[in-house]
Amino acid sequence: MAAAPTLSQTAHAVSSGQLSAAEALDACIARIEATEARVNAFTGTRFEAARAQAARVDAMRARGEPLGPLAGVPFAVKNLFDIAGEVTLAGSKVNRTNPPASADAVLVQRLEAAGAVLVGSLNMDEYAYGFTTENSHYGPTHNPHKLGHVAGGSSGGSGAAVAARQVPLTLGSDTNGSIRVPSSFCGVWGLKPTFGRLSRRGSFPFVASIDHLGPFADDVAGLALAYDALQGPDPLDPGCFATSVQPVTRSLGLGVQGLRVGLLGGYFVEHASPPARNAVATAAAALGASATVEWPDAAQARAAAFITSASEGGALHLQRLRTQAADFEPLSVDRFISGALQPAAWYLRAQRFRRVYRDRVNALFRDWDVLIAPATPVAAPAIGTEWIDINGQHFPCRPSIGLLTQPISFAGCPVVAAPLWPSGTGGLPIGVQLIAAPWREDLALRAGWALAQAGVAHTREPAL
Repeated sequence: MAAAPTLSQTAHAVSSGQLSAAEALDACIARIEATEARVNAFTGTRFEAARAQAARVDAMRARGEPLGPLAGVPFAVKNLFDIAGEVTLAGSKVNRTNPPASADAVLVQRLEAAGAVLVGSLNMDEYAYGFTTENSHYGPTHNPHKLGHVAGGSSGGSGAAVAARQVPLTLGSDTNGSIRVPSSFCGVWGLKPTFGRLSRRGSFPFVASIDHLGPFADDVAGLALAYDALQGPDPLDPGCFATSVQPVTRSLGLGVQGLRVGLLGGYFVEHASPPARNAVATAAAALGASATVEWPDAAQARAAAFITSASEGGALHLQRLRTQAADFEPLSVDRFISGALQPAAWYLRAQRFRRVYRDRVNALFRDWDVLIAPATPVAAPAIGTEWIDINGQHFPCRPSIGLLTQPISFAGCPVVAAPLWPSGTGGLPIGVQLIAAPWREDLALRAGWALAQAGVAHTREPAL
């Protein structure tokens, strides 16, 4: 298979007239139709509406009107984003009887305003509670690089659709790792922005105090383009704390000269397999990083994130659990119920810890600009795996996939997940997290750009 153009290449080709939006869309539709039966990334497509959108882009260009920075770029969204006229499933069976959304989610609107073309909605763990997208209602999403393996979760369809070259851009959500895990397992780029950076209006929540929304892409330049299009204040979303747009695209070429880059040690080494540690070592060498940094209270933060997720998730779904528990995902219903029964004192204690924890984490960035850690402890396990081995210790598979992501998102820091391909994984990728201080997505993206320029972080064509 000839390599498909990346997100940034597609955007440039359409804007320069080398490629029409209709041609870019037709190539993606053909790819989806050729691969979807094996990947199961999509839960819904809207090809006719997409063709109409692409035709509008091409008509604008024919009239000589200015095009947006993502003009003609096909994209798809995790099915917890509202799409006008469609039911927002959030990976569930319960939501099927809900009324259709009356408007697109804000981030969908922003991508379309930038010229991107929406082609469909993507598979996920039910209500975003999971790390593997082994969805009992819609089937598991398969890893495009090894079909018998998971794609990660909860945004598994978002990661797999990019890895399978079905679309160059997707949207996902990340509460405890749900962008970074699929990015790592599928070998694509992902961005979990600062907590509160992007509007969440028009998305189905999981844990309101930790939920982040962000993009996946098949190249880091495209990731930055998409992030810039998504930015902006939203006065109607009380959880969006952004007050301005801070473009990052132009900063990519600055490289890492002058950046203080460190490696997370301790917890992040102990819970990483040899291939995951090798991925970090490769990234560190490319970025000129050698000093080890200790992230404070990582294990406690992960425990507090679990308590917070269970409590808020259980409370959100309490009425549904009372009346429709049998319709919930078997892999998550017990966790939702136990969360609803958790003592309030546990939740309050977790929130008190979080205030202190954030201060300790933020203090690290007085001395460091970017910190490197593995995104997942291991490469993608086989579908149905119950236990994983990490350095001779056995861990339950599904919850332990987030060992290295949960402490970071609980602090709210922005993270770029960069795809690396270490040996010892049977050809599967393992990503690294490039972590920056809150509101400094530009620094994490600069580090990602440097890894791409060095040739150590990149996507690969899947064997489909």
